[in-house]
Amino acid sequence: MTENQSRDVDVLVIGGGQAGLAAGYYLNRLRRDEATGRSGPAPTFAILDANRQPGGAWQHYWKSLELFSPAAYSSLPGYQMPAWTGEGNPSAEHVAQYLRTYEARYDLPVYRPVRVDAVRRIDGGAYLTDGGYLTDTDHGQWASRAIINATGSWATPYIPAVPGSEQFTGRQLHTAGYRGPEPFAEQNVVVVGGGNSGAQIAADLAPTSSVTWVTRHPPRYLPDDVDGRALFSIATRRSKALAAGEPAPAGIADIGDIVAVPAVRKARDAGLLKARPMFFRFVPEGVQWEDGEKLRADAVIWCTGFRPDLQHLRPLGLAIRNGVPATDARLRTRSVDGPDLFFLGYGDWTGSASATLIGVGATARDTVAKISGR
Repeated sequence: MTENQSRDVDVLVIGGGQAGLAAGYYLNRLRRDEATGRSGPAPTFAILDANRQPGGAWQHYWKSLELFSPAAYSSLPGYQMPAWTGEGNPSAEHVAQYLRTYEARYDLPVYRPVRVDAVRRIDGGAYLTDGGYLTDTDHGQWASRAIINATGSWATPYIPAVPGSEQFTGRQLHTAGYRGPEPFAEQNVVVVGGGNSGAQIAADLAPTSSVTWVTRHPPRYLPDDVDGRALFSIATRRSKALAAGEPAPAGIADIGDIVAVPAVRKARDAGLLKARPMFFRFVPEGVQWEDGEKLRADAVIWCTGFRPDLQHLRPLGLAIRNGVPATDARLRTRSVDGPDLFFLGYGDWTGSASATLIGVGATARDTVAKISGR
């Protein structure tokens, strides 16, 4: 696509990771149905991806990261992830390669690298007679009747403000910048965060670095036999009960925060994952707790999560609920501010387990069905 080129489609998907590809699968299936005469005209669509290569956020994760579940329980709709032959569960690179194959298998119309700068409403006129959206990118404009926003959160890491951060002379980085333990060999490293990333990165560093793991609350491990399959089942049961107005069973947050994947379990059982309370402030040489104790640190790694990547939607002036754009109570991917604006793949906000490979398919299917009126 050339600079300043304008294109018109029925549906524009913003984001080419797992959620965007799942939406593309169902949109593409409508196109196949049209070709075989099983349905009427299918909506035209395109997927815009800011990455230079396919693979979504998985291509950026650290080498030792592994899924919570076996390959057979970690697939997008229509195509099962190939079996993993290594130890434990599939690696991040295995997932990235699966997404590359998936995109090519269905010949999805992905344009990359395309950075989306802003999305604005169109009331009708030169682009769309009945209104819709105009999307500004670094490669021109796209006009569409509907938007599926599937940008995830990898581009917007969150680091909390801690006094003295600017005077710390060591290295600070977020999970998004961690690639492996090699740069930290024989260094004193503070890992911040009591979730899965914090536990996995602390375990990854423990054999070669002096690791201090700090968390705001004592870490809570899920039972060792709980993996991604069980998590999906728990989330689904809870979501169905809430939708039916029935008493909700315990959710994932009620039973723990950390999945004990083999590497984490090994480090925990060896006594290498003993968490300390969060430090109070930085000092030039490291960190300090409220009781005055100091610890020298060469690096601090923030495993403190991400925020949804939604800056390009600011021109829409969307209503906010619980810190995120408000969505419909029945179809949780649909914005309350527009019948043709949808959010896909952001976790419980947009559907039970929708931030997972296995969970995003159901919400993608329902979203595309609503858009197409089928």
